[in-house]
Amino acid sequence: MNKIDIIYKILKNKLINYTIPLAEQIHVKKKDPFFVLIATILSARTKDTITSKVCDNLFKEIKTFKDIENISQNRLEKLIYPVGFYKTKTRNLKKLPNEINNLFNGEIPQEIDDLIKLSGVGRKTANLVRSVAFNKPGVCVDTHVHRITNRLGFVKTRTPTETEMKLRKILPEKYWNNTNYLFVILGQNICLPRNPHCNNCPIYKHCPRINVK
Repeated sequence: MNKIDIIYKILKNKLINYTIPLAEQIHVKKKDPFFVLIATILSARTKDTITSKVCDNLFKEIKTFKDIENISQNRLEKLIYPVGFYKTKTRNLKKLPNEINNLFNGEIPQEIDDLIKLSGVGRKTANLVRSVAFNKPGVCVDTHVHRITNRLGFVKTRTPTETEMKLRKILPEKYWNNTNYLFVILGQNICLPRNPHCNNCPIYKHCPRINVK
């Protein structure tokens, strides 16, 4: 068993009792790609705890693309206000119904190159929607995945996009969909950006702690 296999096995076993990331929470509750897409768009540069509360309120009124089309921009802004860049995200959400209808015949696409054609959807969101909502292979790299895979020495990269492309080459596909799930939990609770709790880390002895001071 190589280093990657060992690390993924340990994390899968040791992180089981932590709160799961937002996208997975939404998927478990709603079982609908629509809600996963909206939640991941809203979550950009916003803590999961804040996005989760916003989604709880938003999804009482917004359940379809038609609802987004019909709601006023002012009302939508008020509903999502606590999330970062809420005005920009409101504009992006209002564009989605037309984009989904005109580009994809009313269906949320499952391929990365199609998903990133939607307003407010970058590669991170596209990979997350693909992997969580559709259970198809995707390497979602957010700030936690980027930071931790560099600390582990899996990659030596400067941007999340670079990290994604490197991980696609070195990770067996069976680990792709678990990467964001496991490293977000690890990054939110143990492998923090500053002062990581290395002594409490289940993969401590397998981590070279690159650039950790």
